[in-house]
Formats: sequence, structure tokens, C-alpha cells
Amino acid sequence: MEADDQKGLERVLSQKALAMSSSFPCQICVVGFLSGVCLTSLFLAALTSFGRFEFGGIQLHQISATILPWNSNSPIALGESSSKPLRAVEKEVNLKGRNREKVSLLYSAWSTLLNESLDTSTDPKASVPNAPHLENCKSKAKMNRRLDTRYGNATFPPWTLWKGSLDTFFKDSGDEQLNDFRHQDISEGANPPWVTGSNDENYPLTRKVQRDIWLHQHPLNCHDPEVKFLVADWERLPGFGMGAQIAGMCGLLALAIAEKRVLVTNYYNRADHDGCKVTPSVHLMQVGLATFLPEASRECRERAFELTNQKEAWNKGIIKAKENYTSKEIWAGRTPRNWGTPWSYLQPTTEINGSLLKFHRKMDRRWWRAQAVRYLMRFPTEYTCQLMNAARHAAFGNEAAEMVLESYKEKWPKEDTDIEKYVWANHKAWIPRPLLSMHVRMGDKACEMKVVEFKEYMRLASRIRKQFPNLKSIWLSTEMQQVVDLSKLYASSGWKFYFTNVQRQVSNITMATYEASLGRKMSTEYPLVNFLMATEADYFIGALGSTWCFLIDGMRNTGGKVMAGYLSVNKDRFW
Repeated sequence: MEADDQKGLERVLSQKALAMSSSFPCQICVVGFLSGVCLTSLFLAALTSFGRFEFGGIQLHQISATILPWNSNSPIALGESSSKPLRAVEKEVNLKGRNREKVSLLYSAWSTLLNESLDTSTDPKASVPNAPHLENCKSKAKMNRRLDTRYGNATFPPWTLWKGSLDTFFKDSGDEQLNDFRHQDISEGANPPWVTGSNDENYPLTRKVQRDIWLHQHPLNCHDPEVKFLVADWERLPGFGMGAQIAGMCGLLALAIAEKRVLVTNYYNRADHDGCKVTPSVHLMQVGLATFLPEASRECRERAFELTNQKEAWNKGIIKAKENYTSKEIWAGRTPRNWGTPWSYLQPTTEINGSLLKFHRKMDRRWWRAQAVRYLMRFPTEYTCQLMNAARHAAFGNEAAEMVLESYKEKWPKEDTDIEKYVWANHKAWIPRPLLSMHVRMGDKACEMKVVEFKEYMRLASRIRKQFPNLKSIWLSTEMQQVVDLSKLYASSGWKFYFTNVQRQVSNITMATYEASLGRKMSTEYPLVNFLMATEADYFIGALGSTWCFLIDGMRNTGGKVMAGYLSVNKDRFW
């Protein structure tokens, strides 16, 4: 039975390898497919056993305190083998070798499917097992656009109690009563689907605020004379990193809400590289933003760009630009009071120096930026989904393959049932849990805040593990090569590190110089991967003096992670 399964997997892998005959940007290039013939499983295992994978120049490596199960150089424990008969030892070695071969085969098969949006329908007789760590990006992007679009006369998109793709199960049902209930549910407005967790696991009023911002940015009639606009470019100055650019846009969104204007972004300079795909179906060509769905409706963006060419619209104040406001208004302006002062009762779940913070000077800014960044990043595009698929596959793909092979003792499933298609498909992609994300910021940041040595971050990590002893995995985000090197010293303590394999700083050069050395594409993609991985991790350690950590904290606190707590190594700038 297992031989038939492996042969079927080899057949699928061979077909996938034959299809890979041309290069493609921002997609997967798998080392090992040297020809279109079906290579022997042993050769494939040798080629893919390094646990390394590349997507658009981004590579992920893993450092482990233990010998990884797919490592072809894994030694045999002499203490065990010395007491066993020779034949028993040989049988054990052969079994481990076959397992490594199958893990490598499955990993390689998934690698080829990444370029085909996980389409396993090429050969229904030899379908590849489901990859729990990957998402169907085409399907998810289609669902996200549906959940971000108002249909007919409905006030809201189809935000019902039915989640994700389950919403489409009865979409075309002929049951009039059912459709009436659905229409009523949609019109009354359910909760925004991009907010997860209960109300007490998020910042106060998160669901209401997210719903209200969406309505503000998606008026029923964008051509109504009463609708005004604020058209703003993302910050272009080279000294502004991604964190600063996002923080600035949070301030512009606050100004737009205060003045009852629809915010429309015109140019996002982080998406102006050749590798960033623009999806014409959601009309992103004008803004160049291919990482998340636009902040405003398609109709409002078109109307805003039309008005920018009319002098009268500028004179009457129907449209404004970023240049109409001072830097202080954008970066340190007044937080919208539309929802009262919910920041005055934030739950104290952030710890610095062993004490919970009950109050700090910028509580309103912390609350608002969390709401703004959550809205701006509410729905990733297909491009971002593929980027995260590749990152997870490179980091966790071999572990996922080993886990799947252990669960399948018989034939591979041939087709999905309704529950797999409509219910289980809505679950998030698998990552090894519990996972701790750690952002270590050093380098030129010393001119803005007190930088802390890596050993302090690891001291805090050990504190978390004392409370949660099953914690061993760390997603490490840093621009310093020194930090990556130091992480190897903690492998003997049982820690397993994952990180993007990019060129890192070896001296205290400025961030602008460092990013320029990486190029626009790389300097945009790898921080985005780190950011989104941090928002999904179970725990987070960072420095609130860093704007990047500040924004990650906000995404976590509007994504059901308030009660996970946050350990910060400093309290600079915002406290």
C-alpha cells in the first residue's frame, strides 16, 4: 500500500517538474528539478534535504538544537545500536532512510504546487496530500474581494455569521426564505471578518471601529457632492522605513476621518518593483499597492483621481493632498474622538522591567495606530498570500511533510468533501505552535532609543518558556548579522530559530543605506514576511521604542492577541 502511495507521489512530482520550464518573478524556483524525468526518490531526498527554499530572492533557514528529521547527515545513536543485532540496526537505518525520502518527495511536490496555486487536479488518480501550512491564494483572494465589496443596495458586504468560503455554500440557493434572512443579516451588518478573537481579546471597540472605518471609506455614492477626499502619496523620502511610512498613513487616516474625507492613496513606493504583481481585477494599477486591498472603494478612488484634475475641486476644498497639512498634524495629530476615549481603559498586558504598564503618555496614539494599521492591512492580496506561502514552506515545509506522512497510514485522499472545501478551508495555515516572534532592533536605532543586547531578549524568552514549557520555536527578525550568529549559541538550550536568509548588517550603517544595498524588492518583501509572521505568532518580544514593534503590537492587539501579553525590552519614545 505504501509503495503504491509513494509511486503515485513520484508520478505527480514528475509531472509537476516537467511543467516548470520557464522562469517566473516572485514565485518558486526549486533546486533539484534538473530535468523533466522522474528522478529516483533517493536523489530527490539528497537535493531537498537541506531545508532551504527560495521565493523571489527570500530564503529561509532554520537552526535547531536537535538533529532535524530530514537531515541526511543525521547520525545513528550508538548507545541504542550497540545493544541491537546487526540486522535490526540495518532495518532501522533503512526505515529512517525511506522516511526521509518520502518527506523529501512530499516537500518537493508541494514546492511545485506553490507555482500552481496548490492545484492537485492534474492527475486525480495520484493527488498530492493537502499541505496544511499553505493556503489556496487564488481562492482566498477571491473571497477577500467579495468580503470587501458591497452588493446591490446592501449597507455592508456579506459579513454574516457564516465564515469565509462557507458564505458561498448557499449563495445561489433557491430557498427564498433563506435568502431573505441572508439579505437582512447582511443589511444590518455583521462583524468585520478581519477581526478575530473575542471582544476582551482585542482593544476596546475594535469591531465597531473597524466597521465604521470601512463605511467611512466606502460611501454609498462616491459622486455625491458632499463626499470629499484626501489624496496622499506614501512617504517617498529615503530615510523613512516601512514602519514610518505606515505610521504616517495612520495619521493621514485620522485627519481624513476628522474632516469627513475619504482617504485615497496614490502612490506606494514600496510596491514599485518589478516583482510586485498588480491585480487589474481590483484596479490597483493606479496606486501601485499590491500587498493589501485598497483603503477605499474602487468607485471612490476613480472619483478622487478624476477630481485631482479639476482646479475648482481644489479651490472649493472638495479634495486635499498631504501637502495641505503640517508634519506635526500628520505624525502627532489629534486622535479621532468619534468613539470617545476607549484608550483610557486599555487592559494592562504589556510588561517592562517586571511590571505591567497601567498608564502611559501616548495611550491614545497606541490605540489609534492599532486600529488604523489593522484596517489598512485587513485583507492581503494574492501576491502577499503567495509570499507568505513561500515563507512558511521554506521554514516549516519539511516539518509539515513529516507530520502529514505520519497521519496518512493508507492511501492519499482523492478528493475534497464539502466540509473540507467550505469549512476546514477557512482555518489558518499551520505553523509550529507555540511560536514566539522576536524583533531585535539595533544598528542606527541607537540614535533614537536605548538598544538592548540579544541576551536580554533571550532572558525574556526563557521567562515565557517557564510559564509555557512546550515553547521552543522562535521566529527571529533582525537586521544585524551579529544577532543571527548569537542565536546559534542557544541551540543547546532547546531553542529552534527560524529567520529570513538575507544579507544583514555587519556594522552600524544607516537603515536607508542597508535597504538600498538589498534593493527595493528584497527590502520590501522580507520585512513584510517578518511583520505578518509576528502578528500570527503566539508570543512577541520587542522594543516599543521601535515604530516597527509598535505597529506589530497594534496588529496583535486588534487580532485577538491582547491576552497573550507583550514583553518589551525598553520603554523609550512613547512612554
